[in-house]
Amino acid sequence: MTTLTRRRGLSLGALALAGALALSACGSSGSDSSSDAGTGTGADAAPARTHTVKTAMGDVEVPVNPQRVVVLDTGELDSALSLGVRPVGATHSATEDGFPAYLPAEETKGIKAVGEIANPDLETVASLKPDLILTSEVRDGDRYEQLKAIAPTVMTESTGTAWKENFQLHADALGKQAEAKKVVAAYDTHVAEVTEALGGKEKAAATEVNFVRFVEGSDIRIYGKQNYIGSILADLGLGRPAITDKAKDGFSYDVSPEKIDLADADVIFTSTYGSPEKAGTTKTMNSGLWKGLKASKDGKVFEVDDRLWIAGIGYTAADQILDELRTDLTK
Repeated sequence: MTTLTRRRGLSLGALALAGALALSACGSSGSDSSSDAGTGTGADAAPARTHTVKTAMGDVEVPVNPQRVVVLDTGELDSALSLGVRPVGATHSATEDGFPAYLPAEETKGIKAVGEIANPDLETVASLKPDLILTSEVRDGDRYEQLKAIAPTVMTESTGTAWKENFQLHADALGKQAEAKKVVAAYDTHVAEVTEALGGKEKAAATEVNFVRFVEGSDIRIYGKQNYIGSILADLGLGRPAITDKAKDGFSYDVSPEKIDLADADVIFTSTYGSPEKAGTTKTMNSGLWKGLKASKDGKVFEVDDRLWIAGIGYTAADQILDELRTDLTK
């Protein structure tokens, strides 16, 4: 059973095109409480029904039932699919052309790629005639004016730690609040089941878990508590080593391969962004320091999919991560 089953700037010419598309996609402005349903053109056409969504960029009027949604990050893609909405367009990671493999292929089939995350092709976005765009200020804040000229654009402030709050905003924008309640309830039940499988809250708290990410072109990151994966570990009540309290802004404590011993814990999960050779994964994990870690000696090091554990940032990804945590931590 899949998790989904379980629950560039624009040229002046392009800007003109975007504005025209915005008008055709959004229709006239109307309120949810007083406007008639339907869209159209001409003096007698009924205005599109909209409702107000509070976003990081202020109040935004969005269609009550958007039909052509474009998402510009993996969290937004996860949210939409978790809520039963298949976007017409989505961005992809800079390191891969396709959408995350953890999402069932039948769910992403037909979604048009609109460029890389934080670097969308706005002309392609406009060509899809969206009636709603979902993204975040941290990714596309500097493109907000261009995006809202294409379609109503709902931005969260950031990604990562606030993923649950972001999901609620996405649900509001998509008109899927009822579905969101079911998704959250299913996740909470799943967390309780996994916690029980780990031996209960006390045993979970006594197991110190670290997450180490190897990133091409950067130092090694020992993930702290203020991030997506940190929040899932916290939901399970798992213990975290003291080093995580030193993470900058709660996000990560970065080290060189010569200080990888600081990452020691009862259990270590690792992922790699980019090439394992260029990111230093292969060299570090073959080093004496790494092999001397308690988790390494005990056979408690687990390599996981970076695009799921780090970039998923949603409930569909979280459910799959919970399953993997249960499998690995009960070995």
